[in-house]
Amino acid sequence: MTMTMRKITVLGISCLLTGLWSCSTMNSDITDPVKGQSTQNMQSPTPNQPSLASGQPRNPARPMAKPAQLNDDADLEPDMSTMPLTPGQTGTLLEPEVTTPPLAEEPLLTPEQRRILSEKSGLDFDLDLFDSKEVERYFAYYTGPARETFARWLKRAETHLPHVRESLVRNGLPQDLAMLPFAESGYNCYAYSWAGAGGMWQFMPYTGRKYGLTVDWWIDERRDPSLATEAAGKYLAFLNDMFGDWYLALAAYNAGEGKISRALAGTDTDDFLALVSRNNSLNRRARLKPETQNYVPKFIAITKIFQNLEALGFEPVKWDSAPKLENVNVSGGTDLLALAKSGGLSWDEFHLLNPAFRRQVSPPDRKVVVHIPVDKKAPMLAYLENPGLRPNEGFITHTVHKGESLRTLAKHYRVPQEVICQLNDNAAQALKPGQCIKIPASSTGEAMPERLKRTRGIASSRANYVVGKNDNVWSISKKYHISVKTLLAANGINSSKGIKPGMRLSIPDNSAKATRKTRSQAAKAREQVTRYTVRQGDTLLSVSRKFGVALQDLKGWNNIKGSDLRTGANLKVHLR
Repeated sequence: MTMTMRKITVLGISCLLTGLWSCSTMNSDITDPVKGQSTQNMQSPTPNQPSLASGQPRNPARPMAKPAQLNDDADLEPDMSTMPLTPGQTGTLLEPEVTTPPLAEEPLLTPEQRRILSEKSGLDFDLDLFDSKEVERYFAYYTGPARETFARWLKRAETHLPHVRESLVRNGLPQDLAMLPFAESGYNCYAYSWAGAGGMWQFMPYTGRKYGLTVDWWIDERRDPSLATEAAGKYLAFLNDMFGDWYLALAAYNAGEGKISRALAGTDTDDFLALVSRNNSLNRRARLKPETQNYVPKFIAITKIFQNLEALGFEPVKWDSAPKLENVNVSGGTDLLALAKSGGLSWDEFHLLNPAFRRQVSPPDRKVVVHIPVDKKAPMLAYLENPGLRPNEGFITHTVHKGESLRTLAKHYRVPQEVICQLNDNAAQALKPGQCIKIPASSTGEAMPERLKRTRGIASSRANYVVGKNDNVWSISKKYHISVKTLLAANGINSSKGIKPGMRLSIPDNSAKATRKTRSQAAKAREQVTRYTVRQGDTLLSVSRKFGVALQDLKGWNNIKGSDLRTGANLKVHLR
């Protein structure tokens, strides 16, 4: 009996330790470099690649940082559970076309599209493409339901593609990788995922810092297209050296090298396709998520579309759209809004060229690089030589009232106390009524309390619900079928604790039925009907491409059953 109990006890302890190890392994993916990845099971990088372990703190969840208030990742975009965004949070959530997979149904492709899928053409792409149903689905999705979104991404990418392509070539990487920001963010420098990955390459703060990007209260260089591209190139090269296969490197970029390493070991394979086919043989914690399994097919579909833009009816990319800029070093504490206005630029125009800045003032403790238009160089340099020529623009001037302290000011404007002290020298240490204190404006140009106050005022005027004694944010959102985020944002409330009994709320109509109705009405409002006279040589396919409409729609509008067109025929085309 005693021996049996000992065996049971030993077995129980063993199971407990195994469970703890499994939990540790699973949770390590939460702090991994890119989009929630793990630093475990990493091979040593080559001498030319930065080490993910060297010079870093032992606890990867807490990277080395300046004072917590200035380098707190909780302040980085976005805390998606609270809206509106806090000062400096000018980012946007990833578009659903980035994060939502196409419907799992048989893709409807035309013969021309299938021909394109089977060929390789266009730029000097280096990766060996493979075909699969998943590739077909993403191809059909981005050339069909998400066509307008993809066209918008192409236009957005025009200013970045030349540099991205040049950087990849200079670093000996496949030009195909220029398509990765489409898959990651739709080439959106301001995009943030729910997990906090940011920029068009979607770096997590931890990885961004490891690859030389500054990510703090003042600046988020994950949003700088040039710097983020260089960092992404280094990281991708490291992953390719680690796995010796670009498909696996791409999968690791999405899920983390630790996750992919463990999955390969568990399936006894070194091939991406084999890994996906054996994924279900892994335990639940080790399995690749659908997002990772579909990541490579999604990437391949995008490359094939990009190689055949004109054949698929998209506008060709203009490779000369990048603005001519000059890099200029500016001193700490430079008023960036005043600098912008000295060159005749609005803040939005300046910020579009310098998306890394999270405030309208540069960090007071260091010099930074600013990108300025070459044709605005003279007046902007003149301002930097003599900033006193213009009044302060990027600061909020606060007059101290009786009873206010450094702590209350910091809380009111959601600005670290250290920042207020840095910008006001010793004057902020002992505040006196009537004293004027400078507060850096966020990159939105507004103090958060005022934005909240205005939103709250509008919500009160439209109030259609009074909070009851037993109500909370969850019960109200569930009752009206809206998200918590939508409810809070519509009422200018930045926390679920901000809802109190007796409060009057505005409940937005966010039901699926209302959304569909609104979209339908908007589509009809945008729709225009034009007439086209068929010319010699025209085909249904060529006409549909000319107007950017679906072939089946064109046939339906004109009651065409077959595929023949008569020269001189008058076709009806619905444009949006």
